[in-house]
Amino acid sequence: MAPFKRLVRFVPKGGSEDKVLLGEPADENVDVGLAVRKGEDVTVTVFSGQSVLEPGSPTGETAVIGRVLAPLARKEVGTIRCIGLNYKKHAEEAGMSIPDIPTVFLKPDTCLADPYPAPTIIPKHTIASDSADYESELAIILGKEAKNVSEEDALDYVLGYTASNDISSRASQFAQTQWCYSKGFDGACPIGPVLVSKELIPDVGKLRLRGLKNGKVLQDSPLTDLIFSVQKIVSFLSQGTTLPAGTVIITGTPAGVGFAKKPQELLHDGDEFVVEIQPYIGSLVNVMQNEK
Repeated sequence: MAPFKRLVRFVPKGGSEDKVLLGEPADENVDVGLAVRKGEDVTVTVFSGQSVLEPGSPTGETAVIGRVLAPLARKEVGTIRCIGLNYKKHAEEAGMSIPDIPTVFLKPDTCLADPYPAPTIIPKHTIASDSADYESELAIILGKEAKNVSEEDALDYVLGYTASNDISSRASQFAQTQWCYSKGFDGACPIGPVLVSKELIPDVGKLRLRGLKNGKVLQDSPLTDLIFSVQKIVSFLSQGTTLPAGTVIITGTPAGVGFAKKPQELLHDGDEFVVEIQPYIGSLVNVMQNEK
């Protein structure tokens, strides 16, 4: 059993930028991402560890969040595994058939990005094609190395869950059959704001995911619409392949992506996009910024 319910990785208020702490929000009901966006103080019970993979235990000290970080550092995640077309209604809106096996693509670790207040960058060539898009997703974090695991044992390897935004360049995506390039730009996979233990979320089907652009709800789906379960995804990805502890697996997006809207709802400089997963995970807030 994980020694935590919800962990946040952060730079403390008033501390130096290179001081990174880990801990649990003192208020177990606070939506960390939303509170930070509003400028509210979020008090955290500090843990002794430096990584969610080895969090340690409460030290008895508290600190206030100055800047929220991704739950994992770039050096911990390795290659990010991604599942495409994993919601029935999203496959329908894209005009694609329901897959028989998971559709897999990869993001490099340079895609990993922090939540707000860190900016989410739209690359120059994506600005030129006006094709930056959002994809609200649940992310799985593995707590130990996995290879050739069965579906029955798959959850034994899961540490917990967080929110992610699979930022995509649609012009590049539709120009190719492979998606790694169009979804692999620097900062194209922000995750957070908290890592929630699998014990707190024994069934992801009880979660509801929403995507909001500037406060307007564009995606709204229960996770019962998933085509492939967490157990199926982890088992499938581990066949013949070592998935190290710290592996991030993003699980696909529901219906309502921007390019499929009429009129389209794409992302531009200054837009706020929120991936909200309730209960427990809360709001991953991203504010878009054009690459200079």
